Amino acid sequence: MDHFNRIADTLNYVAEHFREQPSLAVLAERASLSEHHFQRVFTEWAGISPKKFLQVVTHEHARACLDASASVLDTSIESGLSGPSRLHDLFLTVESLSPGEYKRRGKGLVLEYGFHETYFGEVLLVHTERGLMGLHFVDPGNRQNVVDAMMRRLPAAAYQHNPASTAALSAELFSSRSRRDVRLLLAGSPFQLQVWRALLTIPDGDCTTYGRLAKAIKRESSHRAVANAVGANPIGWIIPCHRVIRESGLLGGYRWGLGRKLALLASERGGTR
Repeated sequence: MDHFNRIADTLNYVAEHFREQPSLAVLAERASLSEHHFQRVFTEWAGISPKKFLQVVTHEHARACLDASASVLDTSIESGLSGPSRLHDLFLTVESLSPGEYKRRGKGLVLEYGFHETYFGEVLLVHTERGLMGLHFVDPGNRQNVVDAMMRRLPAAAYQHNPASTAALSAELFSSRSRRDVRLLLAGSPFQLQVWRALLTIPDGDCTTYGRLAKAIKRESSHRAVANAVGANPIGWIIPCHRVIRESGLLGGYRWGLGRKLALLASERGGTR
């Protein structure tokens, strides 16, 4: 699991320079490892070689992803908003706080949280008895900042550090079993909820742009507001904000780091195990 942190800086570099197709020597140097050691560590993490990984994340591949997704996005959003969601072999039940609950900023809610190692680095999981409310990626040494940001979202809620409770949830989310049922409990403004629900309809391996997402939810003039809502997504990976890229095919931004965004996209394109 810790292989991700060992190569995280290299992934960030690839995210910024993937057009150049950097050499193995350059990537190994970024990780402060010999070429042989880097090749082994990277392959153990990804299941493929660094060279193969670079082929999967080329600019041309991103453009092809956009072109292929354009014709299906409207349909997938329409069907996704009217039926059950399926993502990463997770069968999702999606609910949200009522406007009154959200206005009270979480008063009366008890949120349990814990940190767990995953294939994409450490995560902070936050849940209540009603469902998963947060999945935040955590960089080394940044736990407290992530917890503080989590608590600011619903400052009136009661928070309990209970990793034993969230361990079962982590195992469920990142299990290799074919069917897993997961409940989500979303807390946001009506506009944010609309954007997050739309994100859930983007199929595995596909991607879209902020403009296309705005058009799909009939908010063509609200590109910036859509981008802000995407960036405020509290349930990383499950609500796939990483699938939103620029019209040019470049990655754009990602609150949990471009290297991690690249890794998430590559895993969904069959580039990593």
